[in-house]
Amino acid sequence: MIRRVRLAGVLGAASCGLITPAFAQDARPVTLEVMSQEERRGLSWTERRAALAGELRVSRGRLDASARTVTLRNSVRHGGADAVVDLSVGTSWDLGAVRIRTDATGHAFAGARGRMDYVEAGVSASYAYGPLYATLGVIGAPSQRAIGGSNVHVYANANAGIPGTPFTMLAELGHSSGSVSDPVRAERLRPGGSYTNWRLGLEHRRDRLTIGVDYIGTYVSCTATASRFADRSNAGDRIVGRVQVSF
Repeated sequence: MIRRVRLAGVLGAASCGLITPAFAQDARPVTLEVMSQEERRGLSWTERRAALAGELRVSRGRLDASARTVTLRNSVRHGGADAVVDLSVGTSWDLGAVRIRTDATGHAFAGARGRMDYVEAGVSASYAYGPLYATLGVIGAPSQRAIGGSNVHVYANANAGIPGTPFTMLAELGHSSGSVSDPVRAERLRPGGSYTNWRLGLEHRRDRLTIGVDYIGTYVSCTATASRFADRSNAGDRIVGRVQVSF
């Protein structure tokens, strides 16, 4: 595991090295965040416990890269991992009024028992109309032992600033499916099989500070027996709060 995390760090550093000349052009390349839990696609990655995150972003031309680290606090879902490092490289371009984006991300889990790391890639299309910004996308992970098969997440989200206020409304709907080669490990990302997740949120943005609250839920049964990698009680409806500062 240590070797895999070191390798991920080297790849991330290499990616950043390719893009470093434009670092100074990014007004806010660093973000620090504290949240009541780390949540992804409606699933809690921290057993509903608070988490800390830090992210570094760099870019050069159309190419950009980021490294985000989140404390997981011995996450059951990820083999007792202490933290996850997400390393991403992507690019965006405009096709008329639509912005297309593609990216690839590697997830490296520090302190996990067994092989938990996996990779995925995505493509999305975004469109802005007045204060409304909407995105439709898909993220796919090829079949990997760490996630017990393949995983495909299709999503649509939108955000819109409320005129005359510093508030922004958020909404998201997603659906996860895929193939299964190991039913136990497949529960990591898809407890109970294919499922749908949703989010409604409100953000207050002022200068470098963002304060947000989200009402999150999934259509995952919380009563069925879960594998050792997934506690389905961490997929139920809940409220998540977060505070973010950018530099």
